[in-house]
Amino acid sequence: MSTTHSLLGILASQGIRHGYELKREHDRRLLGVRPLAFGQMYTTLARMLRNGYIAEAEHQRVSGPDRVAYRLTTEGRAELDQWLSQAVQPATHVSAQLFVKVIVALLVAPDEEAARSFLATQRTVHLERMRELTRVKTGGGATVTELAAADYLLNHLDADLRWMATTLDRIGQLRSEVLA
Repeated sequence: MSTTHSLLGILASQGIRHGYELKREHDRRLLGVRPLAFGQMYTTLARMLRNGYIAEAEHQRVSGPDRVAYRLTTEGRAELDQWLSQAVQPATHVSAQLFVKVIVALLVAPDEEAARSFLATQRTVHLERMRELTRVKTGGGATVTELAAADYLLNHLDADLRWMATTLDRIGQLRSEVLA
């Protein structure tokens, strides 16, 4: 995920904002994405200033240190538009922790049953998360953004469950291959 581009998007849609407001909007608008740490946000803002994507718009003193508000520059809008014009390329490598953990479990499990037990435990965790997300969708009061995040996560969890089922079907073959 590009923190730079998400912050550029917030500034483009909402105008001048202080660092804290940008962080709050990032976390509110991008539900399901890891919340932005303050340190990461201010490092990103410094880089965006250096690159000319944003400029300081105003300084305010409100009981404490100065608060700096930022505005989007023409260069920042051009960078955002360029980024938005490019399709996201599907991953070429598996980087999911789940995949790595399953392969390692197959490597170290003393027998096929231990490997099956790991997958069964993981399946239980996935199903519980799916129930939580389904409650978000059916409980009423969710925003469209919350619904979109829940749908995205549910579809990914469903894909993981289907992959785990296929892996369970092939567990004997996989263990033989991994242990070879």
